[in-house]
Amino acid sequence: MKKQRYMWSTAAALAVALSFSFARAGAQTIQDPPVGRPDAVIDLASHEGVQLVKGQWRYRDVQIVDADSRAVGPDLKPSGAAIKTYDYTPRAGVLDFDDSQWEAIDATTLDQRRSTAKVCFNWYRINVTIPEKVGNFSTAGSTVAFEIVIDDYAEVWVNGKMPRVLGQPGGSVIKGFNAPNRVIITRDAQPGQRIQLAVFGINGPISYSPQNFIWIKSATLDVYKSPKVATSETPAQVTRKDPALDEIVPVGAKIEKLAGGLLFTEGPIWVPRTEDTDGYLLFSDPNNNLIYRWTQDGQLSIFMTKSGYRGMDIGEYGQPGSNGLTLDKQGRLTINQHGNRRVVRMEKNGQLTVLADHYEGKRLNSPNDLVYKSDGALYFTDPPFGLPKFFDDPRKELTYSGVFRVSPDGKNVQLLTKELSGPNGLAFSPDEKYFYVDNWDEKKKIIMRYEVNPDGTLSNGKVFFDMTSAEGEDALDGMKVDQKGNLYVSGPGGLWIISPQGKFLGTIVGPEHPHNFAWGDDDGKTLYLCAKTGLYRIRLNIPGIRP
Repeated sequence: MKKQRYMWSTAAALAVALSFSFARAGAQTIQDPPVGRPDAVIDLASHEGVQLVKGQWRYRDVQIVDADSRAVGPDLKPSGAAIKTYDYTPRAGVLDFDDSQWEAIDATTLDQRRSTAKVCFNWYRINVTIPEKVGNFSTAGSTVAFEIVIDDYAEVWVNGKMPRVLGQPGGSVIKGFNAPNRVIITRDAQPGQRIQLAVFGINGPISYSPQNFIWIKSATLDVYKSPKVATSETPAQVTRKDPALDEIVPVGAKIEKLAGGLLFTEGPIWVPRTEDTDGYLLFSDPNNNLIYRWTQDGQLSIFMTKSGYRGMDIGEYGQPGSNGLTLDKQGRLTINQHGNRRVVRMEKNGQLTVLADHYEGKRLNSPNDLVYKSDGALYFTDPPFGLPKFFDDPRKELTYSGVFRVSPDGKNVQLLTKELSGPNGLAFSPDEKYFYVDNWDEKKKIIMRYEVNPDGTLSNGKVFFDMTSAEGEDALDGMKVDQKGNLYVSGPGGLWIISPQGKFLGTIVGPEHPHNFAWGDDDGKTLYLCAKTGLYRIRLNIPGIRP
C-alpha cells in the first residue's frame, strides 16, 4: 500500500473528516431491500388483499413462563450451574405450526389494540398464496417483500425461519421503534406458491414499562418485477494483451457500483449461503474503523464497529481499523486489525480469539492480508502500513515486514520470509503447490512465488512477475486466484490478470482503482471489488478459489 496514504497531519485528518461528513449525505443509506417503488402492492389489512392471497390472519397472546436453564459455563454457553429463568409460549414461528385453534381476526381490525399492556408479547400469523396476477401485473418470476409496521417492535419468521446475522439491521429482526420491517419472502415467485408468515409483536420501550398495547399499523406484500441492486453500471475498460483473456473476461463485461460514499474500502470476503441465510459480502473500511455487510438485495449495513482499534490515540491513525478478512474451515470470520496490531478470529458467539499479536516477544506491525491453507494453517502479511508513521513509527517493534504462518492448532506463530519491504496481497495456487506474495513498494513492484513445503513453510522463492516499470503510482495490493490458477492483482492502473505461467493477459479498469477483491455469489464467478470509496462487482467466466 502507498506510504503517502498514512502520513496524515492533524489538519489533513480534520479536512477528510469534514468532507466525509458531507459526503455521507449522498452516500448509500441503510434500507431494508428492495428499495424503490414496487410494481404492485397487496394490502394485507384489507378484505380484498387477504382474499387475493387466500389468507386468514390469526392471533394469540404470548405467556411468560418459568423455565429451567443453566448459567454461563467456561465455553460461554449455558453449560454451568442449574438456574431458573423465563421463557415464553407458544413458539409459533416454526413451519406448519398448528394455529387452527387461535382466534381468527378480520384483516381490517389489525389496528385494534391487543395483548395486555406493560411488558407483553403476541403472535400474528397468516399463510399467503401467490396469486397469478395483482391487478394487471403478472407475478411469475417476481420478487415479493413482506412489510409490516408494528407498534412497537416486530420479529418476522418466513416459512419457519428467522435468520440471525451479527450486525443485521432490521429485516426479520427488530428494525426500530415503530419502524417498518421488510423481508423478501421470494425472489422467483410462482403463482400458487404458499408462504407462511409469523410475526412476533413486542410492546415497548420495554424498559419504560409501557402503558400502551400492540397493534399493526400496516402490512403489505410489495411485488417487484426486477428490483435494482446496483446504483450504476459502466462498461469495463479491458485491455487485452493476450487472446487467453477472452476465456476469462466476457465480451461487453460491465462493472456495477453497489455502494459509495465510504472512506476507503478493503479486505472483502464472501460469506456463503447457509440453510438459514443467503450469501453476503463483508468488507473493511480501515480508515473509518468499520466492517460493512452488503447483501445480495443491495442492503449496506454496519457489521462491526471499532473493527481494528479502540485506543485513546486513534486520532493519530490514518487506518486504525480492520483490513484483510477471511473465513476458516468452520466459517468463522478472521480479521486483521491494524490499530490493535493483531489477527483475531470471531467465534460463533461473537467473542474474539487472538490468533497472533507478537513474534519473539515483539508486537506485530499491522497485519494486512491473510489466507487459510486447506490444513487450517493461517498465512498473513505484516507491513507497517497501519501505523501512523509507517516505517518510521516509534511504535514499530519488528525491524522487518514479515510473512507469517499460524499453525492449524493456533499455538505457534512462525516467520516464513522477510525479504519484501511491503508484503501485501497473498494467495495459494489451486493445488497449494505454490504460494504468491506481492509487494507494495513503488521501487519494487513484484510478485514472489514460493514452493510450499509439506510442513507448510516456504522455499525457493523467485520473482514470478515484475511490473516495476509499469506506469501508475500505485504499487501492488490485493491478490486472488481463480480455479484455473490465473492471478488477479491490484497493480498500477487497474486490475492485472496474469496466467499461472507468469504471462500478462490484460487489465480491467473501472471507475475507481480496485485495491482488493473477493470471489462471491453462489457460483463464485462474481469478483467483488473494493475500490477506494466504493464497492463494485464484475461477472467473469471462471470461478475463483474461495475459503
